[in-house]
Amino acid sequence: MLRQYELVERVLAYDPEADEAMLNRAYVYTVQKHGTQKRASGDPYFSHPVEVAGLMTELRLDQQTIITALLHDTVEDTLATIEDIEKNFGPEVARLVDGVTKLSKIEAMGESERAAENLRKFLLAMSEDIRVLLVKLADRLHNMRTLHFIKSADKRRRIAHETMDIYAPLAERVGMYEYMREMQLLAFEQLEPEAYATITGRLATIRSSEGGQVDAIALSIKQALAEAGLKVEVSGREKHPFSIWNKMAERHVSFEQITDIMAFRVLTDSPEDCYRALGVLHTTWQSIPGRFKDYISTPKSNGYRSLHSTLIFENSMRMEVQIRSQEMHQLNEFGFAAHWAYKQHAMPDGQVGWLRDLIEIVDASHDAEELLEHTKLAIYQDRIFAFTPKGALHQLPKGSTPVDLAYSVHSDLGNFAVGAKINGRHMPLRTTLSNGDVVEIIKSRSASPQMAWLGFVVTGKARAAIRRAVRAKEQAEVAAIGRKLYEQIVERLPSKIGKKAVKDAIKRLGLTSEIDLMVAIGTAKIEDRAVMEALVPGSTKHFAEPEDWPKQERAISIRGLTAGMAFHLAACCHPVPGDRIVGLRQAGKGVEVHAIDCLTLASGVDADWLDLSWGETTTGAVGRIRIVLYNRPGTLAEAAGIFAGNRANIAALENVSRDELFSTYEVDLDVNDLAHLTRIVSALRASDAVAEAERI
Repeated sequence: MLRQYELVERVLAYDPEADEAMLNRAYVYTVQKHGTQKRASGDPYFSHPVEVAGLMTELRLDQQTIITALLHDTVEDTLATIEDIEKNFGPEVARLVDGVTKLSKIEAMGESERAAENLRKFLLAMSEDIRVLLVKLADRLHNMRTLHFIKSADKRRRIAHETMDIYAPLAERVGMYEYMREMQLLAFEQLEPEAYATITGRLATIRSSEGGQVDAIALSIKQALAEAGLKVEVSGREKHPFSIWNKMAERHVSFEQITDIMAFRVLTDSPEDCYRALGVLHTTWQSIPGRFKDYISTPKSNGYRSLHSTLIFENSMRMEVQIRSQEMHQLNEFGFAAHWAYKQHAMPDGQVGWLRDLIEIVDASHDAEELLEHTKLAIYQDRIFAFTPKGALHQLPKGSTPVDLAYSVHSDLGNFAVGAKINGRHMPLRTTLSNGDVVEIIKSRSASPQMAWLGFVVTGKARAAIRRAVRAKEQAEVAAIGRKLYEQIVERLPSKIGKKAVKDAIKRLGLTSEIDLMVAIGTAKIEDRAVMEALVPGSTKHFAEPEDWPKQERAISIRGLTAGMAFHLAACCHPVPGDRIVGLRQAGKGVEVHAIDCLTLASGVDADWLDLSWGETTTGAVGRIRIVLYNRPGTLAEAAGIFAGNRANIAALENVSRDELFSTYEVDLDVNDLAHLTRIVSALRASDAVAEAERI
């Protein structure tokens, strides 16, 4: 653990203007407040914030960040308050400590809810000041370094999962690759202990048996570049164990089949020298096609810049080479933190937009699961590059579509998208984009997002925006239904009402707006009688007995629809309870419910498809059948007797054709369910009066 004077000396070494007295005061404050508290390792608890502060000094961060690191657990774990912090260390430190404190665990929630809520607070806090994120990442890194001291295996795995799913990807997205790699390695050890032991053991074997091969290759690279007049630093290493494990899983190969386990880094004095070095290496050794990436001319969204190439060395051995300048290397390894320390607190290009997207996802997410899903999508995927017709560059996850690109440009562009041109050709919106595609979004003001888009979009921002728009559309539909029911309720009142009566009714019902009232009526959350009483108190007294109260009509129950959403059973297939069903939703037409084998679906319909199933109500459906009767007296009466004997009412009957031998009828029958309708068809086929009987 760092001693007080060592920590202060570290800060003064790179920031001679730092307030030495305040740094000393913060160190003493955290020691006093945490007192006799112990960590799982048995060390004094204050050793943790001191070590986190030490990590911040390695990044050469300002004194406010160092003090925040020292104090980050005092409000959560001691009797200290934010007011105490502000009084002793000023409003800026208090704000930063408060931001980190808001990220504390919420033990009462379920695992996914707790992770989502932590993430929600994390994103909101870091959007206000990136130093909150830097302290939290250092806090998590030190906790991971001491994770093995926790006795509960389940708790260790939970923390490791959270680190792998949230903190390591966030470290990568802000360019802090050193933190990301160490977090992944420590989490990997807990989550896949057997794989971790196997891979690290294999790497140790290679290291001991190669006889300094890595150093020899690094020397060969350095000599080749020196002969070309380039001054460089070259270092080599085995690839990260978690990276090897990922490759094995993605490619479905064994450890022995991973050929590019060795990686080499070449550091030059300037960007121009990077390209010169690349040319030398490509003319000295054979490069593997498709394995070259230029992140200098097109940096990653986190500001990462480097040239990547894979070369074939002697004995057909593959080696990955990364070429970058000294300045690029510093910024690559510590990302945001390096920018904060060395670039006058400026954010790297592209980061502001990424943070804005994350905050938009937070605002759009409906619940904890949805937030976690969308944000993981936003922070943890490989990237591709696509262009707008005007040349604007957008970085998107692999597998993205024109819809993802449209939402990355602006939410309105995504909401109004109806088509796309990719490299000048009209293509479906579900088309997967490739690196370098030029994409033009075709839009229409009358368009709206389709639920079916969720089947192919991959970005969290797009999924969140689509779900938000669909929910708003559904709410509008429910409110329209509620408005019609409301008008019927008002007609039953003994007197006319004005706007004041409506406002008073909304207050009496505990609602906030007229729209809320209509939605509540449309979703049957409020009974007619309650609405009447709220509008005109005492207006329902003449309904003396419950049986006198007008009963509301009930529709067939369908699962998969928002409560109260308007729907109707399709006339083309007349689905009945027991059929597998699907819903089609078109603008202004509500939801049309079809049997899954309806021919209309096979012909293609431009609409949202909804996965539906029947609810508990199973009466009132209409089934349509076609019967061919022998053309002789009494056959129609005999068929009607079969309907009556099976308790099926004839809703409609039409004679569609007639000749000398047969008469063909189409009949609509009120039936309970599919089994009821099937029994009727079977009874008809058994009758001597019926030549043919089938369901339409």
